[in-house]
Amino acid sequence: MTKVQTQIKAIAKNLESLASKLEKLNAQLDGDKGKAPATAKRKTAAKPKKAAKKAPAPKAPAASEAAGTVLDNVLDVIAKSRSGANIANLKEKTGLESRQLSNALYKLSKKGQIKTVSRGVYVKA
Repeated sequence: MTKVQTQIKAIAKNLESLASKLEKLNAQLDGDKGKAPATAKRKTAAKPKKAAKKAPAPKAPAASEAAGTVLDNVLDVIAKSRSGANIANLKEKTGLESRQLSNALYKLSKKGQIKTVSRGVYVKA
């Protein structure tokens, strides 16, 4: 029991010293009217996280292509190409993301408005 009693006494002393330090800090805060006490340690600001790399913004479609719907825009680009339009060309001219372009090509092919010449190359039906 003596070990426990000595440990309790040590903890009590530590608590008393902490209480007196808190009282001093409160007095300084009241005297400084909200200023941070000079003896108190300030927390360092967390390091800012590195910004995630953003995907490059898609190019804006040309003014003539922006007027219609997505399907109309894709169909116009395909119709204007002589030997067929490939995926890279369609992305560049329409400014669409891969998923949007894929969906548009699927819908146009199901409607029978375009045909696939070879993988990734489309012509107007």
